[in-house]
Amino acid sequence: MPAAALEVLVADGRDGSTTLVSQPDRDDNARVESLGHSPQDTAGATLPFEAAVPAGEDPVQYARLLRDIRDAALSGRRSPAAPRSLVNDSWRRTLSFGMDPDHGRDLPYVAGPDEIEYRRHTGRLAKVLPVLGDVLLPAAEDAGHVMVVVDAQGMVLWRDGPRKIQQHAERLGFSVGATWSESQVGTNAIGTALVLRRPVQIYSAEHFVKAHHYWTCAAAPILDPINGGLLGVVDVSGAAATVHPSTLALVDAAARMAESFLREEHHAALNALRAIAGPLLAGSHQPMMVTDADGWVAATTGTVQISRIALPQHRDGELAWLPSFGSCRLEPVPGGWLVRVLDDSAAENPATTVDVDLRDAAAPMLRMQSQSGQWAHRLSPRHAELLLLLAVNPGGIGAARLSEELYGTPDHVVAVRAETSRLRRHLVGVLLQRPYRFADWVDVHVSYPHPAELLLPASTAPTVRRLRAEQRPVP
Repeated sequence: MPAAALEVLVADGRDGSTTLVSQPDRDDNARVESLGHSPQDTAGATLPFEAAVPAGEDPVQYARLLRDIRDAALSGRRSPAAPRSLVNDSWRRTLSFGMDPDHGRDLPYVAGPDEIEYRRHTGRLAKVLPVLGDVLLPAAEDAGHVMVVVDAQGMVLWRDGPRKIQQHAERLGFSVGATWSESQVGTNAIGTALVLRRPVQIYSAEHFVKAHHYWTCAAAPILDPINGGLLGVVDVSGAAATVHPSTLALVDAAARMAESFLREEHHAALNALRAIAGPLLAGSHQPMMVTDADGWVAATTGTVQISRIALPQHRDGELAWLPSFGSCRLEPVPGGWLVRVLDDSAAENPATTVDVDLRDAAAPMLRMQSQSGQWAHRLSPRHAELLLLLAVNPGGIGAARLSEELYGTPDHVVAVRAETSRLRRHLVGVLLQRPYRFADWVDVHVSYPHPAELLLPASTAPTVRRLRAEQRPVP
C-alpha cells in the first residue's frame, strides 16, 4: 500500500467523524464522504460502540465499497471514500510490520499443547471462561459464529462453536495456539482490540489481508480490574454475511461481566487479608499498612489513609522508596506485604532519573532511579498520556492547555485536574502544579516505541497523534 495513497485516506476524517473530503477528480468538483461513524465526539470522549456497517447500509453493497476503498489505497488511485479512523490507523501499523496485503504472512507459529496449557492457567482468563461461555456461546452457535479467547499477546487459548465454522477457521489459521495480533495477521478485531483496548468490529475488506475478507469479527478487551492490565480479548467471528451491529454490544457485555467476576473475587481476597492484618497492626503507632501484591490497601495504622499505593515492581532489598511516603520497609505476609513507613518525607530520597517507557504499547511503564535504588510502576493509558505530555513540555503546562492537548478543546479542565491529582498522589514531590510539571531535580527521558505507530496507539489525543507523525520516517 503506497504511503502517499494512505496519506490521502488519512488526511481527512482522521477523527472518525462523518465529513466531506475533497479529492481530485476529472471535473475537480467531486466530493466523497468519509466512512466514519463518529466513535468520538469533538471533545475526545469515547462513545460506547462503533459498528462496522453503518445503520441502514446493505452489507453486501457495503462490502463492495470497502473492497474499492482498499484497492484504491493499494494502487494509489482515487478512493471513493475514506476508511474508518481505527481501520486506517491499523492499516498503517500493519504496513509498518511489512505485511503482504494479498497473502499475509506464512501461517503463524502455533504453540504446542504444553505452552497452551501453561498460558491458560498462569493468568486469570481461565477463571472467567465459564462466564464468557454462558453469555456468548448460545448466541454464537445460533448465528454460526465461533467464540475465541486470546491472551494479552493475541495467542488463541480457547475456541468453541459449531463444527463447520470451526473447520473454516482452522483452514484460515485461526486455530488454538496461533497468534492473531496485528503484527502477525494484520488488521482484525482481535489484534486491533488488543492495541486499542476497546471493543472493535471488523467487517469484510476492512481486514488488511485479502484472505480474511469473507469474515466478520467483533472483539472486546478483558481488563484486569485489580491493576488495569490487559488480560486478553474475547471475540466472536463468522462469515461476513452474518454481520450484525448488536454482536459488538454482546461481546462487550460478556467482557464486562468477566471483569465484574474478577472484581468480586478481589474484594473477597482483600477481606481475607484484613483478617491477617489486624494482629500485625494492633497497638502500633508507627505508620504502617498491609497491602495485597498489587498495592491495594487492606488495613492501615498511624496517619496512613490511602486506598492503593504504587509498589515498585523490582526491588534491590527490603527497603524501597515509595513516591507517596519516602523510605519504607516491605515485609512479606501471606497474600501481600506489610509496609512500614520509615520516613514520612517523600522528598528526602528523591528519584533523580525518570524514564517514561512507552516501548511496549500494551504495558507503558514509569521507571525511576535514585541513590536509594530503582523503582518501576505500570501506567494506565491515561496516566501514560499525561506523563508524555508533561515530558514534552518541560517548562510546565496549565490545565486548559493540557485539556487541549488531550481532547482538542480547553473545555475539560475539571477532568484534567482530577486525573492529574490522582497521578500526583502516586508521585508526591516528583510532579508539581501551577503549572503542571516535573520537579526541577528530575531528569526526564521518554523511551519511544518503534515503529512510531505504536506510540500509545489507543490514544486519540491531538498531541500524541502529532508525535506519532513527527517520529514516522519520511517515505
